[in-house]
Amino acid sequence: MIDTWASSARGRGTAHHRDEAGEATVGESARRRQPGLLAGLLVAVVVAAGCMGGGLDQGEPQQPGPEQTRQPVSPGAKTTRADGTTSVAEFKQDFSDAVDSAEDYWTAQFQASGERFQPVRRVVPYTREGEVSCGGQPLPRNNAVYCSAGDFIAYDVNWSVGAFRQIGDAFLFYLLGHEYAHGIQVRLGIRYNFTIQQELQADCMAGAYLGDSVRDDRLTLAEGDLDEFREGLLAVGDDPDQPWFAEGSHGTAEQRTDSFFRGYEKSLGACGLG
Repeated sequence: MIDTWASSARGRGTAHHRDEAGEATVGESARRRQPGLLAGLLVAVVVAAGCMGGGLDQGEPQQPGPEQTRQPVSPGAKTTRADGTTSVAEFKQDFSDAVDSAEDYWTAQFQASGERFQPVRRVVPYTREGEVSCGGQPLPRNNAVYCSAGDFIAYDVNWSVGAFRQIGDAFLFYLLGHEYAHGIQVRLGIRYNFTIQQELQADCMAGAYLGDSVRDDRLTLAEGDLDEFREGLLAVGDDPDQPWFAEGSHGTAEQRTDSFFRGYEKSLGACGLG
């Protein structure tokens, strides 16, 4: 799926990396494994489809040579985060933790069903439009995507760091969880007639991953993290005038928020799985 996110993130986050007792929060994934919650999951073979919704049939992350690659540039936006964690190093650690926790979660779900889980192959950062392509289609700026053609997630570093600074680290866990959910949809062979159905289910699955991880003590939410999820979802909703049946529709802010928190509160069964 080549997802189109909002071009800017809005809102103010209040997450902290550690509470006063020093306990790890959502910005740092715990390493304890818990039994999967989806014992009846029927796992399909990874389908060799193109980028979901993109009509692409092949592809790998395609990037310029080393001489053309530039280091990510930190946006100049002022911090609005209460804990002041705005460095690129902090962003990289949080994003890495989000990837690890998503892999741990879905590995446990598949293992509980007696199936071997194949993680998404790569997570690829980029800084310029067209620097990375999916099946020959250049990826735009201000975006995060899952490309089923090459089985990788790619994200615009500058846009993602801007969202991290304006909304908070919890948004990174949602963003990564949503894109990882598209990889799970491919592994399960899930296809819908309309893009919006695929997208709202991915929001629900991202909510289930985070909610279950909190309930299993794999992740701990700091004060304000739930608000960060809401603010992030409000920032990436479709324009209210966009037809729901249009190609690329993800859902309004209200629809996306409802789907995410339905999964967060009720787990994967609320997402049509299990």
